[in-house]
Amino acid sequence: MRVYVVGAGAVGTYLGGLLAARGAQIAYAPRAAADVRPVEADLAIVAVKAYDLEGAIDTLRRALGERGCAVILCPQNGVGNEEKLAAAFGADAVMACALTVPLDRRQDGRGVAANAGGIALAPAGTLAHNWLVAAFEGTGVPLRVVSDYRAMKWSKLALNIVANATCAILDILPERLVRLPDVFALELRALVELRAVMRAMGLRAMDLPRYPVRVLLSVASFPLPIARAFLSGRIVGARGTKPPSLLQDLRAGRGDTEAPALNGAVVAAGRAHGVETPVNAMLSRVLGEIAQERRRWETYRGKPEALLAEPEVHRS
Repeated sequence: MRVYVVGAGAVGTYLGGLLAARGAQIAYAPRAAADVRPVEADLAIVAVKAYDLEGAIDTLRRALGERGCAVILCPQNGVGNEEKLAAAFGADAVMACALTVPLDRRQDGRGVAANAGGIALAPAGTLAHNWLVAAFEGTGVPLRVVSDYRAMKWSKLALNIVANATCAILDILPERLVRLPDVFALELRALVELRAVMRAMGLRAMDLPRYPVRVLLSVASFPLPIARAFLSGRIVGARGTKPPSLLQDLRAGRGDTEAPALNGAVVAAGRAHGVETPVNAMLSRVLGEIAQERRRWETYRGKPEALLAEPEVHRS
């Protein structure tokens, strides 16, 4: 199997390493579009941040050609990425992926598993791509195959938004977040909004490898003391001392974050289906303001009272 990976970060090198151990030939795309050359590949993995997807699509077109026959695997966080890839290459060429393995980076930059997790796969079109399923089954990583890729990616979105945007805005780690009851309440409200949007879209939450998403979304509606007692230990155990992805973006000084594909996606879908999403809207807005104007971060860093004073927080 010939594999072409766009994005040589933790996710791209981790998945590439899994398949290389099974005998696959792995090639990583160059960063500069001018350096991309035509390749023959059976599988292409898009392992860039959501805000870099357009560039990845251009890279794939240059490498594979407009009629490339490779299956395109999309393990990106957030929702809406598969639809963009399907528009560019056809839905039958796209395989959605939800990766629930927490990753660290080795000194050489390669991604390694930091904790237990797994992989979920779902076709975006009508083709099952069973050969790809078999390739991942042989890696030894827990695997689940489902038919509804949208429900799968929205279920992963529930995991992505937990202890992410609030940590980024306040510049704190999840272990600190769970000790702030009023801020933790915002986490629960964001999840309740997401669940309401999924219901309006006709999507049923599903559990993912190692992560009982359905329980998470149910517990989010419990009274705060019960929900916090149930979830805080699990959040700390999964990512307590690791900066979440949005915080990594801000600390790296990036002008873009994945917030539009995470909390912003909840807002957009809520607007389309008549569901109010004030907390997700506030988190997405504030993150965007900080990313575009770094001085805005000083308003919120280590100041939960500033976040709690935002007007959307007080909307029911």
